[in-house]
Amino acid sequence: MRLTPRFLLSAAAPLAALPGRAVAEGMPQLHFNDPYVQGQVLWGAIIFFIFYLLLSRSALPRVANVLKARDQRIKSDLDLARRAKQDADKAQKELHEARDKAFDDAHAIIQEIRDTAKKNIQHEVSETLARLNTEIRDAETRIAQSRTKALNHVSGIATNTATTLIERLIGKADHRSVASAIERAHTAGGEHVS
Repeated sequence: MRLTPRFLLSAAAPLAALPGRAVAEGMPQLHFNDPYVQGQVLWGAIIFFIFYLLLSRSALPRVANVLKARDQRIKSDLDLARRAKQDADKAQKELHEARDKAFDDAHAIIQEIRDTAKKNIQHEVSETLARLNTEIRDAETRIAQSRTKALNHVSGIATNTATTLIERLIGKADHRSVASAIERAHTAGGEHVS
């Protein structure tokens, strides 16, 4: 709403219509018949109108522009903050997904390593058991052969020892008689053992 001189005069008219009683009771500023009051009201209205024109033409548009710029800056800052929050939420979601995927991948790799290690250990154990069983069988075979060979030589060693002892004691020994006696003793001893 614009202030015009007609508006100012229409606003001042009710003041002029105040009853004379207000003037009589000590309110000389409402005595509009006094030329000083008329001049003060006129100059007050002129000064108010000039201030209004100055403010409405220069200061108020600047304030409006500042408020508009501030409003636009606030809106752009809010939009920027919303976009930054959306980007941060998206990045956080991607981070959680990447962490979960890395956890699942690591778990799968660890399980695969465990399974591979278990298979390798089982394979090595079975190979070691097979090798040990083969070595035990070979050792038992060699022991049996050595025992048989040793038992075969025991008769010869006993015959030679007995022949040597008899020759030292008596002076003469029959090698065949000693061998047959040892063979008979060995046979009789084998029967007692079995």
